[in-house]
Amino acid sequence: MTETPVHSQMDAARNFIRSGAVMLCCAALALSGCSARKRPGIVWAAAVQVKPVLQTHNAAASALTDDPGPELVLELPPFPSHLMTVRSGPPRPRASTPASAAAGGEAGKLENPMIAPQLSAQESAVAQQQTNQSLGIAEKNLGAARGKNLNATQVDLVSKIRGFMKDAREAAQITDWEHARSLAKKAQVLSEELAASL
Repeated sequence: MTETPVHSQMDAARNFIRSGAVMLCCAALALSGCSARKRPGIVWAAAVQVKPVLQTHNAAASALTDDPGPELVLELPPFPSHLMTVRSGPPRPRASTPASAAAGGEAGKLENPMIAPQLSAQESAVAQQQTNQSLGIAEKNLGAARGKNLNATQVDLVSKIRGFMKDAREAAQITDWEHARSLAKKAQVLSEELAASL
């Protein structure tokens, strides 16, 4: 019986796979090492008593150590006569205490400075009217939500509306009508959203 080229190729492939598997097993055994643990040569309890063995000096070694080698000198640049500090940011502004706070005896409590746009009398009256109108609408929409079961989103909206209304009233007390109008408008928009979701 004659061997066909296909059979010879299959036998060669099998032999190649077998030899590759044998080589992988041998490599795995060689890399894993011995599985038995070796006991240390010294008992650790007695390791404190072990003293190092000093090496004896021979004549050739002492001849080499007699030559100290080149002498290295560390040269440092001269120390600067003046030091300069490096800042990581701009210098802090110096805060001065207001004369009214120092005179009033309330040195611990300083008022925050407010920068508000200067409105004319007519613009101020319009802003005051719009603020009151927005606060009235927001109050009416909050009244419609009283006594109803609200979900978590609606409860959150109610707390935000009340916060904006409170801030708008505080701004109105210090006659910051621009800021009061803005806060009241936010309260109005949120209250309309709340009324639509009821």
